[in-house]
Amino acid sequence: MFFDFEKPIQELIDQLEKAKETHAKGKINMSDTIDSLTEKIEETKKQIYSHLTGWQKVQISRHPDRPYALDYINALTSDFVEIHGDRNVKDDKAMIGGFGSIDGQSYLFVGQQKGRNTKERQYRNFGMPNPEGYRKALRLMKLAEKFNRPIITLIDTPGASPGLEAEERGQGEAIARNLLEMSVLKVPIICIVIGEGASGGALGIGVGDRVLMMQNTWYSVISPESCSSILWRTWDMKEKAADALKLTANDMLKNGLIDGIIEEPLGGAHTNIPQMVETLRKEIKKQYKALKDKDTDTLINERIEKFSAMGVVEEEGVS
Repeated sequence: MFFDFEKPIQELIDQLEKAKETHAKGKINMSDTIDSLTEKIEETKKQIYSHLTGWQKVQISRHPDRPYALDYINALTSDFVEIHGDRNVKDDKAMIGGFGSIDGQSYLFVGQQKGRNTKERQYRNFGMPNPEGYRKALRLMKLAEKFNRPIITLIDTPGASPGLEAEERGQGEAIARNLLEMSVLKVPIICIVIGEGASGGALGIGVGDRVLMMQNTWYSVISPESCSSILWRTWDMKEKAADALKLTANDMLKNGLIDGIIEEPLGGAHTNIPQMVETLRKEIKKQYKALKDKDTDTLINERIEKFSAMGVVEEEGVS
């Protein structure tokens, strides 16, 4: 699958495939052409992916082949045990969680999970958790605190479930409760945006000592389409909305709202999943190493101070 802005790459790849077919038949030596096209494809990729707009990064974050939370967890661990249910209503399939080890260190993994096909998307509610999903996440995080296990959250949601039943069961309260409780948990929390990070649906598992974004992800109070429909009464202005929202990893880091950016393979995480998994493994270990020796009071106070400082500005001459 290629997006509109990737058409030049697609055309070159098509030419390369034809050259390889001709060369394989043995009638014409196409080695020089193949080498030239291969080099040109890499140059074109670097040129295109180094100048992506906000909307183009949103598109990459939604690529159907992009790894989801369970893909990363299963690749990072060999002993992951998923835990179900909020002990109140039911088990929300859009929110997954459980314990697993990375190189001998046990972590609690919590994340939103999307589906690959129509059946899976319906089963996972398109990665949009209900209140019981956030309550399950909090139950597991409390369990991690009890057994002194660090927490990794993998954020990838178009938002919390917007249905009437979700509101009736206390969607807003469930998310707000998570914000409150996560701010004072006594174990290290590393939050990573791996795809879409929309609204309170993302923030409900997004309070941590380290908040990181993968290179081609977005994090915002609202999606570009919804923002466009509110301001211009049409989705046609979504590209303008994406730029105005400053939702890319670079924008978020510049504004002091995240702590770092995790580099992706050229073209996105889906183009080289093993490389992306290894990069994520190293980043998790690095961040945990920096947090594990901090005492509880320091950990909590720094976490609260970090989030309390967000959005605070000072103007000269204003008292």
